[in-house]
Amino acid sequence: LILTNVHTSQVTASVLLSSDTATGTNTGAPVANTDAYVLFNAPIPVGSTIEILSGNKVVLQTTDILKIDCNVTDKVSAVLSIMEIT
Repeated sequence: LILTNVHTSQVTASVLLSSDTATGTNTGAPVANTDAYVLFNAPIPVGSTIEILSGNKVVLQTTDILKIDCNVTDKVSAVLSIMEIT
């Protein structure tokens, strides 16, 4: 995952993994909407990029959601590389 600042000043970005595949402590049943930050409020200078999970893998389920947020609307560009097993 590569995030690029396309604004004229520094921005901060966060990446949130929202998953419903975690299991409950007592029952072992799925727990809805378990969220975990992969990145939280990381500063990205003007014209710079930040690479997340370089060389690492995160296995997502089909119902998982990867949310990318920026403190300035529409001022971070994201590129994500995925591999799908069919």
